[in-house]
Amino acid sequence: MAKEEKVEFEGEVVEALSNGKYRVALDNGYETQAYTAGKMRRYRIRVLPGDRVKVELSAYDLQRGRIVFRFR
Repeated sequence: MAKEEKVEFEGEVVEALSNGKYRVALDNGYETQAYTAGKMRRYRIRVLPGDRVKVELSAYDLQRGRIVFRFR
């Protein structure tokens, strides 16, 4: 059985919420709530409002996602 496909978008962190979650404004005009995941969480890479990030979203729920990369 194959894993569920993810949709990747780029955007900008607008607001830091509680419990390591962030509000991200995507380049296509939508806003989503996201959390750090994978190596971002493992190596404690900090994300601040104003940072450009890559977000993975499920095809089923576009309101929540995972921040997988922070651009410099």
